[in-house]
Amino acid sequence: MKAYRSIIVMAMGIASIVGTSIAVAQAPAEAWPARPVRIVAGFPPGGSTDIIARTVAQGLGEVLRQAFVVENQPGASTAIAATTVARAAPDGYTLLVGASSTMTINPVLYPNLAYSPERDLRPVTIMGSFPLILAVNPSLPVNSVRELIDYSRRPERQLNYSTASVAFQLATEMFKQMSGAQLYHVPYKGSSQAMLAVLSGDVQVVILDGAPLVPHMQSGRLRALAVTSATRSPLYPSLPTVSEAGVPDYQVELWIGLFAPARTPGEVVARLQAEIARLMQRTEVREKFARLGIEARGDSAEQTAAMIRAEAVRFAAIIRSAGIKPE
Repeated sequence: MKAYRSIIVMAMGIASIVGTSIAVAQAPAEAWPARPVRIVAGFPPGGSTDIIARTVAQGLGEVLRQAFVVENQPGASTAIAATTVARAAPDGYTLLVGASSTMTINPVLYPNLAYSPERDLRPVTIMGSFPLILAVNPSLPVNSVRELIDYSRRPERQLNYSTASVAFQLATEMFKQMSGAQLYHVPYKGSSQAMLAVLSGDVQVVILDGAPLVPHMQSGRLRALAVTSATRSPLYPSLPTVSEAGVPDYQVELWIGLFAPARTPGEVVARLQAEIARLMQRTEVREKFARLGIEARGDSAEQTAAMIRAEAVRFAAIIRSAGIKPE
C-alpha cells in the first residue's frame, strides 16, 4: 500500500513539473523592447552619422517608450562596431548604425574581417543617403563634366584629385573608368583636408559629400559640375547628374543604414523599419537631415538587402580593377 501511495505521489509530482514546464513554454514572450536598446555607431561623436543615429534613437525612444542609447565605437573603417553587433545576442537589444563602407567596401578591402555582412548582419533599413558632388577649382577652364573629361585628356595637362576615404576614391575611379578622364589620385586624411587641397589649387578636382562643399560653392571658391546620384538630388536641384552630363549610367550614392545581428526576430526588424520609416516622414527630421546634405529615407529591409547585394558586386569590380588599397 505504501509503495502504491509512493507511486501516486511521484506521478503527481511529475505531472506538476510537466504542467509547470508547459505553462512556462506557453507563457507569452517578453514584449520588445522591455529594456534599453543599444545602438552601436561606427563613427565618432559629433559627425553627420552620429547626429543621424541620435535623431533616430530619440525618435524610437519616444514612440516605443524605451531608451535607445547610442554608443560610439569608431575605428577600422567601422569594422569594430560591426563586429560588436555581429557577435551580440540576436534579441533586438543591440543594433548597428553602419555605412556603405561597412557592408559593400570593407569585405573587398579586408578579406580577413571579423564579421561577414551577409552571414552576421541583418538589414533593417536605410535611414538616409546622399549623393556626392563633382567639383573643381574655379581656375580650371571647365564648366561642365564633358569639358572636364576633354581637358583632362590633353597630354600637356595633369589633373589631380583629392580624396578623404576609400569611398570617395571609389567614386572617382568609377568616374575615370566610365568616362576615360585622366585624373591622378592624391590621398588626404579627412574631408576638410581634401577640400582645402582643391581650394588652394594643390589639386584640381574632388568628388566629395556636399556638406563641406556647399559654402564654398556659394562663395565661388569651388565650381560644382554635377551630382553622382542617378537622378537630380532635391538637395541640389540645379546640378545635373554625372550621367546626364555625359557619363551614362554613372551612379554613386553613399548611405547610412541600421542593422541587427543576423538571427534577430523578423517581427523586431519589421517594427523597427516601420517606426523609422514613419520617423523619416516628419518635416523636422527631413529638414535636419537636409542641413547635413542627407536625404531621409526608410527603405524596407528587403529593398535594403537587394541594394547592398547589387552595390557589393559593382563596387568590388571597381576596387579590384583600380587597385584601390586600404587607407
